[in-house]
Amino acid sequence: MRLLLAEDDPMIGQSIRDGLQLDGFVVDWVQDGEQAKQALSHAASEYALLLLDLGLPRLSGQELLVELRKSGNAIPVLILTARDGLSDRVAGLNNGADDYLVKPFALEELVARIHALVRRSAGRGTSDIEYGALRINPLSHEAWLRETLVDLSAREFALLHALMEQPGAVLSRPQLEERLYGWGQEVASNAVDVHLHNLRRKLGVDIIFNVRGVGFKVVKP
Repeated sequence: MRLLLAEDDPMIGQSIRDGLQLDGFVVDWVQDGEQAKQALSHAASEYALLLLDLGLPRLSGQELLVELRKSGNAIPVLILTARDGLSDRVAGLNNGADDYLVKPFALEELVARIHALVRRSAGRGTSDIEYGALRINPLSHEAWLRETLVDLSAREFALLHALMEQPGAVLSRPQLEERLYGWGQEVASNAVDVHLHNLRRKLGVDIIFNVRGVGFKVVKP
């Protein structure tokens, strides 16, 4: 799951990014509102959620939020801020934020709120994503095929998660790379192919279908 973090404090930003990456997220981190705006305009469809600090330079979190919603961008937004006054919380929610977390907070709560917002935006009542006999749980990072637990690496799970978020839809190799790797991470030319090969070996060769010249999709087992 790829997230955009907009946080101007270097220590807080580094801590949040590192903690979320250890939990299996791909996190792109920007330190002002204009950078966040540019990142969303270039890859809005690739981000599952925006983690937004209110006190950003150049363009405040509230201003960015207003612009996003006016432009029709419905990306889930979780505000992270030290401003715990009622007026700030109300303003953020009224401007289109989906949830609010006051600093300092526990990483476990942040992760739980991220999964809850993504689940809600997808219209799911539980964390499980099912497609035929295939089921994954993004919160526990577990996958089952016909009720048998399948041992997947973090990258393999992330790739399967990306495909199952849009079951039956074809995702190109660049789109899959966007889901697996953040800014500055080196991507080997055959990285996606290696992970796909391993997934097919573990799940069965017919689970992931290659649409020649277009991309890949998950097939209902």
